[in-house]
Amino acid sequence: MSLADQWRRVRARLQAELGEATFNSWFKQVELNGVADGRVMLAVPTRFIRNWIVSHYADRLAKLWADEDADFCRVDVLVSAEVRPEENAAPAADSAPAEEAAPAPSPAAARPDTLANAVPHGFEDAGVGAPLDPRFTFEAFVVGKSNELAHAAARRVAEATDVTFNPLFLYGGVGLGKTHLMHAIAWEIRKRHPERKVLYLSAEKFMYQFVRALRFKDTMAFKQQFRSVDVLMIDDVQFISGKDSTQEEFFHTFNALIDHNRQVIISADRSPSDLEGIEERIRSRLGWGLAADIHPTDYELRLGILQAKAEEMMLRNGPVAIPPGVLEFLAHRIVSNVRELEGALKRVVAYASLVGRPITPEMTQEVLRDLLRSNDRKITIEEIQRRVAEYYNVRLADMLSARRARAVARPRQVAMYLSKQLTTRSLPEIGRKFGGRDHTTVIHAVRKIDELRQADSGIEEDVDLLRRMLEGGHGPN
Repeated sequence: MSLADQWRRVRARLQAELGEATFNSWFKQVELNGVADGRVMLAVPTRFIRNWIVSHYADRLAKLWADEDADFCRVDVLVSAEVRPEENAAPAADSAPAEEAAPAPSPAAARPDTLANAVPHGFEDAGVGAPLDPRFTFEAFVVGKSNELAHAAARRVAEATDVTFNPLFLYGGVGLGKTHLMHAIAWEIRKRHPERKVLYLSAEKFMYQFVRALRFKDTMAFKQQFRSVDVLMIDDVQFISGKDSTQEEFFHTFNALIDHNRQVIISADRSPSDLEGIEERIRSRLGWGLAADIHPTDYELRLGILQAKAEEMMLRNGPVAIPPGVLEFLAHRIVSNVRELEGALKRVVAYASLVGRPITPEMTQEVLRDLLRSNDRKITIEEIQRRVAEYYNVRLADMLSARRARAVARPRQVAMYLSKQLTTRSLPEIGRKFGGRDHTTVIHAVRKIDELRQADSGIEEDVDLLRRMLEGGHGPN
């Protein structure tokens, strides 16, 4: 039997013994790296996962491998970033011994010195731009299905030698990673091309700078500052909604930079076409390049973020005993945004440290009682759409499209019905979230599902099960 076949058998036995949830949490991302000198070498993505597997499953892994091949006396678990290339056999006798793999640098140490002080090109000193957070790098960004397009686009823009997507427009709800990606782009550009002028600031600060220039009759200096940059990054552009004079200046600044082939990166809480109070000509231009949506996180991504944060805490503060069940519990229950998720973990760890109590699921529930109640009430339209699409096994893009086939239309109506029942959004807002449909379409969907629930027990069961999944934060992820 080949080595790959043996690994598949070991994985299958582990999954049967541990259950699917535990297996997916800790072993789904484990890869076979090779064998040498009677050792099986496995690779995992983070040190936190490595430490947990070594502490809790090392003996069982060794036993399972020994059952497959008695020659395997040991299992080594390595972090992917530290793994050196290995052959599936012992090295040749006359080859030079490989150097010891150096431990992976901490996120702070991985940044070059030019990034450590977070003062880019003097813009902050001049009071124009906003300082960048040295924690917000690509290395610290956890990628999942909900943010992979935005991450890939941000990487492309940061690494490209010429302008690619112009503008790059990142949009999504609060606390999903838009600002993190913008800071990461700025850090990466400055690392690769320190001569380029990168200016990052919020739309609110852009407005403040413009009003200040008007007040002191210094608009020419304002224009020169903003139009002389190589990369302009404006965060939360929705805040200039209804500010006509600021929008006028933003429009001309945007056009001037685009005309001179300078990179523009914008973020907002909704897509360009949904920005209310923004002039049509600006919305049109914001959609010229690439608009990348960051969706609400799924369970796997939330768990990955928590594992990364737990590892970061271990690097900074020493060993932190966080049982995997606590991370899994938080990933299930804190679904609103990444910011709250990270805050919840920090709060639990701080409480345990201050009062000297071990971290347990029971203690976590006690400490986060108010936050858990708050999250139980927060159900978003995006979460409803995702859950319904998964439940009916249809693509989310199809459900939001103009397709009228029954296999797509019925799940769409169920999602609209649940959006009306479980959120406080208005009918027009719900319609816009479903591909820009009119509020009358939502009314029709709600009435139709109400009728079907009375006549069809299958629809009744589907709706009730989906409601319980959404309200309880459980179910397929």
